[in-house]
Amino acid sequence: MAGQAMSKQGAMAAALVAVLFSLSSASPVQWGQLDPHFYEHSCPQAQQIVASIVGKAHYQDPRMAASLLRLHFHDCFVKGCDASLLLDSSGSIVSEKRSNPNRDSARGFEVVDEIKAALEAACPRTVSCADILALAARDSTVMTGGPGWIVPLGRRDSLGASVQGSNNDIPAPNNTLPTIITKFKLQGLDIVDLVALLGSHTIGDSRCTSFRQRLYNQTGNGLPDRTLDVSYAAELRPRCPRSGGDQNLFFLDPVTPFKFDNQYYKNLLAYRGLLSSDEVLLTDSPATAELVRLYAANQDIFFQHFAQSIVKMGNISPLTGVNGEIRKNCRRVNHS
Repeated sequence: MAGQAMSKQGAMAAALVAVLFSLSSASPVQWGQLDPHFYEHSCPQAQQIVASIVGKAHYQDPRMAASLLRLHFHDCFVKGCDASLLLDSSGSIVSEKRSNPNRDSARGFEVVDEIKAALEAACPRTVSCADILALAARDSTVMTGGPGWIVPLGRRDSLGASVQGSNNDIPAPNNTLPTIITKFKLQGLDIVDLVALLGSHTIGDSRCTSFRQRLYNQTGNGLPDRTLDVSYAAELRPRCPRSGGDQNLFFLDPVTPFKFDNQYYKNLLAYRGLLSSDEVLLTDSPATAELVRLYAANQDIFFQHFAQSIVKMGNISPLTGVNGEIRKNCRRVNHS
């Protein structure tokens, strides 16, 4: 049985690597100062190493794909895509892992550590932690059935972190739609990017504490959210009571929780979006609602827009050239 499991795991990783090689052979694309061929000579096996370890992690824990994808989002929205999220507290650095969006829910750091150790063994001080996050996000999406894309590379790692930025800049589950739109706009991302990127909630989980108010007190009057399907609310309440059970996990997409598809948008149309920040895409803006309907009806267009938007997100304020550094250990800056 163990041999069969390893064989299946290896086949999955090999299939992912084949997809990545087909992508890397596409025509060159450049985004700002980033280049998908950045490691072509300095570490040609970099993408294969990342894909192999992501494949193993996904096989061992089906939740890990969503966790790795989320790390890329939470990193890029704070100071740009510079791996600041990965830093542990040390010296003058207060880790972003302590912030509200990350404290109880960010995970996958050990997988990043494993990837970094393998890359350091193959190509010392060459591949940045920020690029690891970008590649792992792509590989996690492909591994769960989603689209692939060419990842522009060449990011360098930050020398500091920002807990304040993490608390303020990352969209929260209870933010209003105008607030979420503003937070995306400040990163150079538009409404198409917003609706497409939130489609990543087609995989992953959320904690009871992130949506409890929808079940019991959405507007402060003690009543449940009128935009939440009554039967769905009844399914959620036993494991998400008025008090207690804060850390209980719920699928963001209970229909196909481990498959990257367009079911998330179909759930929104049925008023079965788990988070308030999900359902408002349908209920609070004709422009975002039109995109929800488009993606629910056409998965190919969703995949195309998601791939374009996550590449755009991955280009938020990268450190390049002589800025930042290439960390040897993703958890700490090199001089510490």
